[in-house]
Amino acid sequence: MSTAPSVPDILSPEFAADPYAAYRAMRETAPLFWHEATQSYVVSRYEDVERVFKDKSGEFTTDNYDWQIEPVHGKTILQLSGRDHAVRRALVAPAFRGSDLREKFLPVIERNSRELVDTFRHTGSADLVTDYATRFPVNVIADMLGLDKADHTRFHRWYTAVIAFLGNLSGDPAVASAGERTRVEFAEYMLPIIRARRQNPGDDLLSTLCAAEVDGVRMSDEDIKAFCSLLLAAGGETTDKAIAGIFTNLLLHPDQLAAVRADRGLIPQAFAETLRYTPPVHMIMRQSATEVSLSSGTVPPGATVTCLIGAANRDENRYRDPDRFDIFRDDLTATTAFSAAADHLAFALGRHFCVGALLAKSEVETGVNHLLDAMPDMRLADGFDPVEEGVFTRGPQSVPVRFTPVTA
Repeated sequence: MSTAPSVPDILSPEFAADPYAAYRAMRETAPLFWHEATQSYVVSRYEDVERVFKDKSGEFTTDNYDWQIEPVHGKTILQLSGRDHAVRRALVAPAFRGSDLREKFLPVIERNSRELVDTFRHTGSADLVTDYATRFPVNVIADMLGLDKADHTRFHRWYTAVIAFLGNLSGDPAVASAGERTRVEFAEYMLPIIRARRQNPGDDLLSTLCAAEVDGVRMSDEDIKAFCSLLLAAGGETTDKAIAGIFTNLLLHPDQLAAVRADRGLIPQAFAETLRYTPPVHMIMRQSATEVSLSSGTVPPGATVTCLIGAANRDENRYRDPDRFDIFRDDLTATTAFSAAADHLAFALGRHFCVGALLAKSEVETGVNHLLDAMPDMRLADGFDPVEEGVFTRGPQSVPVRFTPVTA
């Protein structure tokens, strides 16, 4: 198997600076190759990544999460399969769709967004990342779980350490140690709260998880703690980067920003195109259960497979002019973009499709509406060019904007 000497290494500074050029080279010359440092096979074409995620024949598992995420979260729903996975997904999923999301949590999303916007709406300037995006989803999740938002700094530190652990492809021991320490700290914080909530349940998601039962199965304290850890990290980091990404893309394409400002019904299209064009998560791993023949080659049994979402979502064999941000493109379906029938890969696909996709959609739609209302002439600060950072997850670290304050 080729080790792809012709393309930038995924751990190199060159790759981190511009992965999209490397992705193009991979799709063209090395669509499946062995990467020694991560001990994994790397796939980059849409057809192959879609096949791995959908896994209709049981050829791929999430056994890689035993070593990739269990050290920081504990054993999570992502590692389960068969009935164990189906039952636990059925326990948690209702909170993230339908009437629970609409009636219980949409007001929480609205309130948290307005509280943050109100801190800067009269100032004429803001950083959409530090003032809003990094705080909004974490505050929402804390409120949903009935946790104290005053602990936001701790939550943010924990999920940042977790995401760094997951993206620690080079094996930095300090990053690994910080991630493992976070698991201990989070357990010490959450387990007493879970036990107290079992004794005195409220109207929050944590209480719902404590009481939920499907086919005689209930979640243990450890199950709930691990899910909350996963929710804070996955829900915080990805929505943070999605909000930063959608505004960066729109600000750099003023005609499309004007279209969204005039017709808010275009927000789902803008979000779907952002997930395709600049996905918050660029890599997801799976493990082969058998020898698998992909379009670009063969993967042996028991191998880790690194699926490059950022590359697959810009595959020229799937999308027309894939390196162009276009909320009006006709080869991406916004109406299914937040379901397991999505035709982008940012939420994965199949039975492990992101359970929080509709929550993310609600947060982004709310956030974009509130920010556009508060800053109708929003523009990038003079001379500022947003730069994406990251390898495993990726997004701009700062998006400073200027605007004329709207008087109430």
